[in-house]
Amino acid sequence: MINLKLTDTNIKEFEKATAEEMDKAVKHFERELIAIRTGRAHPALVENIKVVCYNSTMNLKEIASIATPEGRLITIQPWDQGLINDIEKALLNSELGVTPINEGTIIRVRLPEMSASRRDELAKILNKKLEESRVTIRNVRKDFHNLIRDSFRVKAISEDHERRLCEMLQKITDKFIKTVEDMATKKEHEIKTI
Repeated sequence: MINLKLTDTNIKEFEKATAEEMDKAVKHFERELIAIRTGRAHPALVENIKVVCYNSTMNLKEIASIATPEGRLITIQPWDQGLINDIEKALLNSELGVTPINEGTIIRVRLPEMSASRRDELAKILNKKLEESRVTIRNVRKDFHNLIRDSFRVKAISEDHERRLCEMLQKITDKFIKTVEDMATKKEHEIKTI
């Protein structure tokens, strides 16, 4: 919900509020990109895997230390050694598609080389996430456009001001969509590079 009253004098507040809302979509997309595996180990690949323990469900990062000592190796060391089997089970059931190696006090996850079909699959997932991000940004644009339209309807802003705000809104939207598209292009290059 947008908490902003439009007037003919608060263009900067409008621009700032719009950019902040669209930036949230970009930050979310950034987190999504980290979770898409490119063959290199990264703690974000496993840190949000849900582990059933202590009669609840917790993220892996809340119950263990996660490290990447090598390019294709992730090590997971639980703070409570009694959770090691729960963590191993959660990793096996995850969408990561890896087999964890339980060494008693530490779990090692070796990431395999990616096949061409897996790279294509990841590219499709990337494109889906990109489209979701674009839709989120466009929804923010729609909300702000409705605010402009409603403000004009109740005569809080002039017709010239309405037109200027609509043009500004479109420029901001285009900028943020280009940002997520550039991020996706870079990630796709990482995925396709062997």
